Amino acid sequence: MLSACANHVPVVVDGFISGVGALIASKLHPEVKNYLTIAHKSAEPGHSAVLNELGLNPLFNFNMRLGEGTGAALGISIVEASAKILTEMKTFEEAGVSKAKGE
Repeated sequence: MLSACANHVPVVVDGFISGVGALIASKLHPEVKNYLTIAHKSAEPGHSAVLNELGLNPLFNFNMRLGEGTGAALGISIVEASAKILTEMKTFEEAGVSKAKGE
């Protein structure tokens, strides 16, 4: 996470263990938080404390505790979709959408 921050690369953080890593990295170099996206809130009890300390909100909370990066896999999909919407979606004007009558 420190290296990702140094190279301006975003990081999708999964559950409790990677959340603790994110917390440690942010204590060493506070700017790290600018590159973190928290995928989900794990059902692990300590994860809430980690998220509170980081001051970051997760993308979703499905009470997952599956391991294997399943939360990050879903989180990456949301981040990728969001990036595409921001960079590829046309405005109403660009798409030729007319205004409703009376506007």
